[in-house]
Amino acid sequence: MKLNSQDLADLAVGAAFLGTGGGGDPYIGRQMVEICLSEGLDVDLVDPDSLRDDDFVIPTAMMGAPTVLVEKVPSGVEAVHSLKRLERRLGKRATHTMPIEVGGINSTIPLVVGARLGLPVVDADGMGRAFPHLEMETFGVYGVPGCPMVVSNEWGDSALIEATDNKVMEWLSRGVAIRMGGAAYIAEYAMSGADVKRTAVPRTLSLAIRIGQMLRNAKANHQNPFDALLGLLPDTLYHYGRIIFSGKIADMRRETRNGFSLGTARIDGLGHWKGMMEIEIQNENLIARVGGEVRAIVPDLICIMDSETAEPITTENLRYGQRVTVMAVSVPEIMRTPEALAVFGPSCFGLKEPYVKIEELPA
Repeated sequence: MKLNSQDLADLAVGAAFLGTGGGGDPYIGRQMVEICLSEGLDVDLVDPDSLRDDDFVIPTAMMGAPTVLVEKVPSGVEAVHSLKRLERRLGKRATHTMPIEVGGINSTIPLVVGARLGLPVVDADGMGRAFPHLEMETFGVYGVPGCPMVVSNEWGDSALIEATDNKVMEWLSRGVAIRMGGAAYIAEYAMSGADVKRTAVPRTLSLAIRIGQMLRNAKANHQNPFDALLGLLPDTLYHYGRIIFSGKIADMRRETRNGFSLGTARIDGLGHWKGMMEIEIQNENLIARVGGEVRAIVPDLICIMDSETAEPITTENLRYGQRVTVMAVSVPEIMRTPEALAVFGPSCFGLKEPYVKIEELPA
């Protein structure tokens, strides 16, 4: 499937939704891919089931605080440098690249890399959403090591990380990314085609395109976009969703610290939605509470959307006074196993509340 400009616009919207607030501004990533298309380059998306077991896939991404991208806009070649350096370290050429997460700019970084290097992009990822830490990948949960990995900046500087486990990899590379200005570009979790099919969340990029297309068509046909989106989900791996709150952002506290965007959004209810919803953020939306009671919790998706347009709003773009609707969505079952929750469940973020599926929480 060769992507065109309209696909990219739809992908940016759908990835912002699935990214649950994180992954960086998808508009920036979309513009980088648009430049590739304007130069006559192809962006080729392939189904994971089409991979040969001995194919060699190197995922590429941005790491760091999404707020930094507002001022530190990438050119698109940074992750290319990381992939080429990792190829030299491994002594093997990649046959494909792919996302580590389907969120914001990180849904598009591999598209730029693929276009620049003539590599197909696998329609899958390692998070099924966005997470703030690099060890929080289904790849690692099910046995793929993240290292060796390469971290690069916009000047062509790079660091090769060799770590004993994926948590140490995250810790070391985060320090490098901070030294590089708070955002850097990486290649990691190099793996075989067989490992991709065994460990990745499949067809998330094409789902993001479908979500963007659905919202666009609903608005064009004067349909309720929230109803259209909720009607789409049951036929996907994200089989359940519901609106959990709607109101106006009354307070937005945010800071960039230790390479992450941290903060809290407080939303005053409007209409029949009473009270105040508080959402804790670490790059992504982690937990939503009303009156101290949990309404949704990581790893399920907590998506903040414009109440008028249903456009997903990334965490760095949340502002006081915005009228928003909050939707919670179940994640694929590969992300709900005990092994997965041990890596990216609530306790991994310092939350005291246990994981309860959105389907089982009170409406």
